[in-house]
Amino acid sequence: MSPQTASSQEHDPPKVRANRNEWLLVTFTATTNVADAVTRVALPLLAVQLTHSPALIALVAVLLTLPWLLTALHVGVFVDRKNRRTLMFGAETARMIAIGVLLVCYMTDLVSLPLIYVVAIALGVAEVVAMTSGASIIPSAIPKARWQTAGARITAVEYLCNGFVGAPIGGVLVAAGFGIALGTTSVIYVLGAVLLLLLVGNFRVEPTRERRSMNLEIKDGLTFLWRQKLLRTMALLIAVMAGCWAAWLAVIPAFAIEGPLHLSERQYGLLLTCLGAGGVLGTVVVGPINRLLGRRWSMFVDIIGSFALVATPVVVPAAPSSAIVVGIGAFLAGLGGTMWTVNARVIYQTLVPNDMLGRFSAASRLVGWGTAPIAAAIAGVLATTTNYRIAFGVFAVICVVLVIPFLRVVTAAAVAEVDKPEPEETPAEPAAAEPAVEPAR
Repeated sequence: MSPQTASSQEHDPPKVRANRNEWLLVTFTATTNVADAVTRVALPLLAVQLTHSPALIALVAVLLTLPWLLTALHVGVFVDRKNRRTLMFGAETARMIAIGVLLVCYMTDLVSLPLIYVVAIALGVAEVVAMTSGASIIPSAIPKARWQTAGARITAVEYLCNGFVGAPIGGVLVAAGFGIALGTTSVIYVLGAVLLLLLVGNFRVEPTRERRSMNLEIKDGLTFLWRQKLLRTMALLIAVMAGCWAAWLAVIPAFAIEGPLHLSERQYGLLLTCLGAGGVLGTVVVGPINRLLGRRWSMFVDIIGSFALVATPVVVPAAPSSAIVVGIGAFLAGLGGTMWTVNARVIYQTLVPNDMLGRFSAASRLVGWGTAPIAAAIAGVLATTTNYRIAFGVFAVICVVLVIPFLRVVTAAAVAEVDKPEPEETPAEPAAAEPAVEPAR
């Protein structure tokens, strides 16, 4: 059995249930990403209130992404063994608790850099669980014919709420007070948890073979990724681009507020909005560009955008007006990031068997996002010991190199394999659906 047919042997959910699940997942993504965006604005700016060191401020971004490096593989095994909706619910609850603790400490004047770092780690671990489970739950909740459309909608609200809406909301809420920002975030996480309980379906994957030790199942995920040349190369390309994004996100708070741009918290939120604006446009144009140029060139836009993201701070003069150019670079990055994400999700969900999706997603994200904390740390050190232009410029040069492996491996023929029609199969009886609210175990 080919991976392509294996991944789609989970029979499509009934239409009514599938439509309900699709919109619940889209709405959940919207609420959670607004909360995440507010948190990503609030935590670094809260650190700015306690220190002027670019390295210590950048450490917040490092710790938010470090769990991908440390926990992704083990989380992937749990995602393939456990109920994926339950794992997402647990992650949402953990986020709510972490922000709640920070809120209480802030209101009682007990907030400190170590506390912010601990909260960042907790949020990072929750993100690993939520994103790995969320990427793997779609084949069980939505028919394959809707994967690209649902993926585009989910990606659209990710960018819309995480950048275009969430970032300026975060800036406004922080300007109103950190207590208001953190309290709002906690309430939104509660809403996200409630939405997950409304999903219906069978979100536990039946194993195709006997369960083995965790280490062996981790090895299976890594081996599958490594043997698939296209998937392996895509993961390595994302490793570099995610590193560039992490470097930008780690240094940009100090660069924009304490550094050459001299922006206010609200203006900083608007700068981050450019990422979301580009991302939203990307979800609109990805379908037409796929049809016009093909998936390959649609995905290539991400390399161009990532280069623009880290290159624009290098060339702009030290003045507040330069924020416009930096914003254009962020806009292009958001545009390319969306077009890559929508296409990559379809490729993964088509080529990877359903009972391997958790481990594959974790392994690919470990490779792809494991560079983020390292890149963020390097960028913070470079910004502190040299200057901002060097910190950004190093990653701009690295981005240029990505063109070579992309053109050699991500060929039109390789990507076209994804769109091959599947052989028709005789429908089997659908698996029994879980209740809307799962009993506690």
